[in-house]
Amino acid sequence: MNPILVLYYSRRGSTRALAQEVARGVEAAGAEARLRTVAPVSPTHEATAPAVPAEGAPYAGLGDLEDCAGLVLGSPTRFGNMAAPMKYFLDGTATLWTNGALAGKPAGVFSSSSTLHGGQETTLLSMMLPLLHHGMVLVGVPYTEPGLTATRTGGTPYGATHVAAEWNPSLSKEERALARHLGERVARIAQRLA
Repeated sequence: MNPILVLYYSRRGSTRALAQEVARGVEAAGAEARLRTVAPVSPTHEATAPAVPAEGAPYAGLGDLEDCAGLVLGSPTRFGNMAAPMKYFLDGTATLWTNGALAGKPAGVFSSSSTLHGGQETTLLSMMLPLLHHGMVLVGVPYTEPGLTATRTGGTPYGATHVAAEWNPSLSKEERALARHLGERVARIAQRLA
């Protein structure tokens, strides 16, 4: 089976920490996790990012999406929406949409915000919209997962989340468990569909 792509954008490291937990869940299901990030964008047209990020996962290309057996997509919250770099990357996937490269593949989403009511769920929903247009099968976190009702920080049925507030700077136990569960669930559904 092809790898499960864990594709994210992270500015301060919280979304990257969630991505790493998602990847652990993918691997716990016996699948290969491929961690990739997207390049930052700039309002200055002359600004360019280095070809390889200074830290973290390599930048994603369209081939990473085309070759994946499933996708788990993550972004920090920006006013209740996905961050501009992720939106910019997804806006460049029209050729994959045209040839149906992602249709029928499972996909999940995850996000982080700096406040408890920072728009996590709407951010997750904003990331789901292009995935639906691509014909992907959306995978959430069911309430059969105990961490979903036990969490006092992040976590939703729409996907894994983290509240990166001063009182919760690192992932909580429940946030880690929910992110791993999401990765495992996407991988297991990809295995069944394969």
